[in-house]
Amino acid sequence: MQEPASPTPPAPEAVKNHKSGLFALALGAVGVVFGDIGTSPLYTMKEAFGPGHGLALSHDNVLGILSLVFWSLMLFVTIKYVTFIMRADNRGEGGIMALLALVIGTTERDSRGRWWLMSLGMFGAALFYGDSMITPAISVLSAVEGLTVATTVFDPYIVPITVAVIIGLFVVQFKGTGIVGALFGPITACWFVVLGILGIAQIVHNTHVLNALNPVWAVEFFINNRVHGFLALGAVVLAVTGAEALYADMGHFGKNPIRVAWLGLVFPALILNYFGQGALLLSDPAAVEHPFFHMVPSWALYPMVGLATLATVIASQAVISGAYSLTRQAIQLGYCPRLAIRHTSEREIGQVYMPWINWALLFAVLVLVLGFRSSSALASAYGIAVTGTMAIDTILLFFVITRIWKWGYVAAWLICGVLLFVDLAYFAANSVKILQGGWFPLVIAAGVFTVISTWRRGREILFERLRPGAIPIEPFLASIAIHPPQRVPGTAVFLTAGREGVPHAMLHNLSHNKVLHEKVILLTVLTEDVPYVPDESRVELEELGEGFYRMSVRYGFKDEPDIPAALQLPNPCGLEFSLMETSFFLSRQTIVPTKAPGMAIWREKLFATMSRNAASATEFFRIPTNRVVELGTQIEI
Repeated sequence: MQEPASPTPPAPEAVKNHKSGLFALALGAVGVVFGDIGTSPLYTMKEAFGPGHGLALSHDNVLGILSLVFWSLMLFVTIKYVTFIMRADNRGEGGIMALLALVIGTTERDSRGRWWLMSLGMFGAALFYGDSMITPAISVLSAVEGLTVATTVFDPYIVPITVAVIIGLFVVQFKGTGIVGALFGPITACWFVVLGILGIAQIVHNTHVLNALNPVWAVEFFINNRVHGFLALGAVVLAVTGAEALYADMGHFGKNPIRVAWLGLVFPALILNYFGQGALLLSDPAAVEHPFFHMVPSWALYPMVGLATLATVIASQAVISGAYSLTRQAIQLGYCPRLAIRHTSEREIGQVYMPWINWALLFAVLVLVLGFRSSSALASAYGIAVTGTMAIDTILLFFVITRIWKWGYVAAWLICGVLLFVDLAYFAANSVKILQGGWFPLVIAAGVFTVISTWRRGREILFERLRPGAIPIEPFLASIAIHPPQRVPGTAVFLTAGREGVPHAMLHNLSHNKVLHEKVILLTVLTEDVPYVPDESRVELEELGEGFYRMSVRYGFKDEPDIPAALQLPNPCGLEFSLMETSFFLSRQTIVPTKAPGMAIWREKLFATMSRNAASATEFFRIPTNRVVELGTQIEI
């Protein structure tokens, strides 16, 4: 028997290009993905021994906190997100909306379980908006507060400087992140290298802190401190804020570059810095006021404040861009009314700017900074949003493991049970801070959840009201054949949400203008539970007779809807569209709230307000305004 030939080794140049591409993506991931978690050393250790937790600054407590930080990063980030959740990709995309779409695709339509999962996912997304508001406030504040380590002269100016930095960050958003993004990776990589160097400089003077790698110190910490030890989890969780960004940005960089960046640079740098702060606190307890900046030599303090501010601005940029992306996905999936979206790059499809979201976030961040006025006060508000989102991710992961990966229920309960127990422990430790600021992300999440659930339910009721009055297409075409109206040259495209009946806009046009175009397209836009739909699968066209066609245009929840571009794609009927000979007919509904069964009257009024202020379908679907005819209808719900 002939031996199988040995596989041909890849060419050295191919290996080199592969490695260079991986490292380039890993560097980009360092700048975008890890900005939030990378700025946590600015405040985590300070808050752990702050007066709010009642912990004595003792040798055992320092090692106990360090052990908790290390094992929290190991469990939450390395095991939960890097090992498990990043495997739950929706065709390469991640994030809570992608995870929700993945899970919803495995449930029966109109089932009670589907409703609960959708509600859970929507609330998790709502919590992310609270995180998007708190991250810029606490990160920039904590960086600027480093000035007070050098001199008390800056005390009155901390809040004004923070406000100026934040306003500048949001004002430049309309230019996009393309130019600034090129600098994110190198700056953040420099930040992590400095974190590691500062930590090593302290550890060499007290290598005993490395004993905290042993989880026994964490166990003894709880035994010795009991209630105070449990409450300290509310500060330890600050070390893992931003962990979900690994999953949310997976589609931009891929799994391997994120894993390389985490294990090769970010994780070691964070551990070295936290342990360096612990070594400093053991030798100089007075440094507890700002342990991070007390590690910095006096000659480097001001440059370090500048670098920390840059790092926090980058971390803030990441969550702001994340809010844009999440909102766009919510719009595509039908959880949010259409909002104005501006594309800031001709090459990068994901770079968008949403004015309404931008200014709403700026207002909320300024309220947080001016209301709380210090990073310590804001820390109370931070953990609730983070731990709540993590717990929801774990629940959704259970359904991925059992329904998609087809693992046994024993393995699923074991993995998710442990993770959920830890998630809920951290959430419970943070829940005692609700009155001290934890109420803020809950209020924001409740408000956002109310908006998106009202929009979702309102659209369902609207379709239910329209369905009984819809004329079936078959008898309509039969009547057209018997009593043909005047036909005019050209093509008419009627956008309709339903596929069953005749669009209301067509009935209004026929009733008032008494004419039909030679070719009539009944076009429905469908959003799939996948990130992207390839062009070859985007368009479906069915001939109905009498010059009528039914067309479906499919998009993923991260695709950019573009109806004119879709019409130029090949279709089964071989129709060709000339934009100059095509008119688009849209129906704009005016919602009238009533006491009819459906929703509470206040929710109906909210839905009517959102519908009235939603961006026009013309702009959202990139239809030329000079080719559009809008016909209004009034609907009672």
